[in-house]
Amino acid sequence: MELKRVVITGLGTVSPLGNDVETTWENAKKGVSGAGPITHFDASLFKTRFACEVKGFNPADHFDRKLARQLDLYAMYAMVAADEAIADSKIEEGSADKNRIGVIFAAGIGGLHTFEEEAGYYAQHAENGPKYNPFFIPKMIADIAAGHISIEHGFHGPNFGIVSACASSNNALIDAFNYVRLGMADAIVAGGAEAAIYPAGVGGFNSMKALSTRNEEPEKASRPFSGSRDGFIIGEGSAALVLEELEHAKARGAKIYAEVAGGGMSADAYHITATHPEGLGAQLVMENALKDAGMKPEDIDYINTHGTSTPVGDRGEIKGIMKVFGDHVYNMSLSSTKSMTGHLLGAAGAIEALFCVKAINEGIIPPTINHEEGDEDPEIDYRIDFTFNKAKKRDIKTALSNTFGFGGHNAALIIKKYEE
Repeated sequence: MELKRVVITGLGTVSPLGNDVETTWENAKKGVSGAGPITHFDASLFKTRFACEVKGFNPADHFDRKLARQLDLYAMYAMVAADEAIADSKIEEGSADKNRIGVIFAAGIGGLHTFEEEAGYYAQHAENGPKYNPFFIPKMIADIAAGHISIEHGFHGPNFGIVSACASSNNALIDAFNYVRLGMADAIVAGGAEAAIYPAGVGGFNSMKALSTRNEEPEKASRPFSGSRDGFIIGEGSAALVLEELEHAKARGAKIYAEVAGGGMSADAYHITATHPEGLGAQLVMENALKDAGMKPEDIDYINTHGTSTPVGDRGEIKGIMKVFGDHVYNMSLSSTKSMTGHLLGAAGAIEALFCVKAINEGIIPPTINHEEGDEDPEIDYRIDFTFNKAKKRDIKTALSNTFGFGGHNAALIIKKYEE
């Protein structure tokens, strides 16, 4: 069976750096930090009191009151990002067969705020018997964003959610890629969304000692690959990409941003939360992605790393990269955009894939911010170009994006410049 080529024809996002693609990308190029004090709840008693929140998002600007009552914030972010990507692709403007357009959307956690609200309400009123909002379950579940997007746009193709922790939206993109290249859909709206900046999310990650506690300087807290890094910053938001079969896109005169070259998956099979310290799962997932794309290590110009700013995770990823790429690692550019956006959990892979697309289109590597001279980790090789603190111009033909999730779930996506 001849596999079809798959291209990216639409982009959308709601992020800590902006509520659309243009604003988000411009701020990423400038090295803007999305971190600041938590405003979603009173975090004064928490070990971590800051996060990378979405700013200036008003549900009333996007949803009528009736629909808004049915949506958790994570689903709102998903729908707004998907709307931008679909409008950008113009796939609804022609005669596209909506029976062959699908939605695969991810969330690592889903409607955490809804769960917290309902659990709290029940606890307060338990003496009167159970009483729950009729929208409790459909607001909370992690697949519902995909359902709402398909309902809004009338897309009847493959439709489901993906949950693999922080690898979720990369898995969604890989699934979408496979459905389209196998001829099972003409196009898929794929991505991820997350909105977990609430007491249970922050408190839970705090208890694991996963979050940075640099409360006095939140904008400088996410510092991947630096010696003084002390944990990740929780972020929120969504990103969506329209993946489309090449001939279908060309037939309708679509704008083509880039081509999806391949995707790989692996399991660390090591620990429920920690990545393998020698980067063995990371090594395998990148090797699998290269094999799927029919590429050699020397074909990769840029890696958007998982780079969460955790001591063990950053070291393991770099060890895995060095095992795969050998001396070519010194010819590539790496960066961690989580230094700016924070960790969007189930949406991380999607926004980082979006950054890869924009990097390829404009020939600009977004930076890894917050590195200071003398703040080195003795286990990291700083001959590698981590694109510290300032974006740089570079011709990028091929980019690789890594995501690693709790449970040892690894997913890597390869995106390349589109050529006839």
